Amino acid sequence: MLKHIKKIIPKKLFTTLQPTYHIGLAYTGALLYRFPSNKIRVVAITGTKGKTSTAEMVNAILEEAGYKTALGGSLRFKVGSDSKMNLFGMSMPGRSYLQKFLRRAVNEQCDWVVLEMTSEGAKQFRHMFIELDAFIFTNLAPEHIESHGSFEQYKKDKQRIAHLLSSSNKQRRIAIINSGDKHAEDFIPQNITEAINYNLEQAKLYRTGADGTTFQFDGATIHSPLKGEFNILNMLAAANFAKAFGIETPVISRALSKLSVIRGRAEHISLPSSNANKNKQTFDVVVDYAHTIESLEALYKTFPNQKKICVLGNTGGGRDTWKREGMAKIADNYCDSIYLTTEDPYDEDPLKIIEDMKLGITKHTPNIIVSRREAIRTAITEAEKNDVVLMTGMGSQQYMCVANGKKLDWDDARIAREELERKFEGNP
Repeated sequence: MLKHIKKIIPKKLFTTLQPTYHIGLAYTGALLYRFPSNKIRVVAITGTKGKTSTAEMVNAILEEAGYKTALGGSLRFKVGSDSKMNLFGMSMPGRSYLQKFLRRAVNEQCDWVVLEMTSEGAKQFRHMFIELDAFIFTNLAPEHIESHGSFEQYKKDKQRIAHLLSSSNKQRRIAIINSGDKHAEDFIPQNITEAINYNLEQAKLYRTGADGTTFQFDGATIHSPLKGEFNILNMLAAANFAKAFGIETPVISRALSKLSVIRGRAEHISLPSSNANKNKQTFDVVVDYAHTIESLEALYKTFPNQKKICVLGNTGGGRDTWKREGMAKIADNYCDSIYLTTEDPYDEDPLKIIEDMKLGITKHTPNIIVSRREAIRTAITEAEKNDVVLMTGMGSQQYMCVANGKKLDWDDARIAREELERKFEGNP
């Protein structure tokens, strides 16, 4: 509908009227579904990275505490026990979807709604007319620059989500802020009940290794199967939120110890236990969404003592071209073997994207394989004992966006399992 309106209205006038159009849609949705956020507790999570993992951790803790939850984000939409993967390609779908989702959560008597909120969604005012009880800020780094026009505008659009807590009509309004981020002060909302800071220092003598992570929280030692400093930060965000709303530390600890995998987020892929070759897989295969320079480096740092075989492209053809060389430089610094391949090229020539990335690689000779499946297959074929194959960018995404608006059925995890089976085929 919007693209048809753009064709008949002069560009300058359309730009002026566009905010009114989007706000009108948001208000109409809230009105149609009778302002459901007034009748349920809502926590919004934003940041350049870590939103999905933090949302899943918050949800796990709330469920462990006995609450019925609804969860909406880039990975899935769920109400109670009914969970469906997000196939929209966006964390915050438009056309009143969020208000309809909130109304369903109310109707099914959920206690909490956990929402990922993005700058893209806020730019189109999809966050409006949602009353928040809590807001979690994970971090801020350059991203979506071409879409927003500048880093400052990207930041301002993110801040709209923080302001949502300031204007909330809820009695308690709690902000959970990663004080270790240099932009933290800019995301502390005004007119709130309390702002709670967290950072890695709060975890004290933390440890992360092959068996997961161990860290301190509220006088207790918490162990999680999830690896990496970035996951400790995400768990601290979730734990501080839970403590602020009266959930006891033993409950928090139990929930985090049980959460062993988050789809597409440092997800370990292995042959199924029923496969006769299960014990022959002596190397790791990991699927991760890492789509920023910072998140890619954080992932690579999580596997310090293993040969790293890295499969990567650059998220989204036609956008964020500025980071292509930078992401390739990170791979050049940390990886032992590099495969440059296709990753959501849209209408841009995949080879052009790969050539842009290649400029950042000076220490290695990258393997250029346009077919992502073939790149994954070759990387897995190369892997030997104690190596790790790191497949980044697509995460849990269920399709690949290619030219002319087409979407190809895709799932990095599924493809990796198929290629693992192929590697060991005929070797029971």
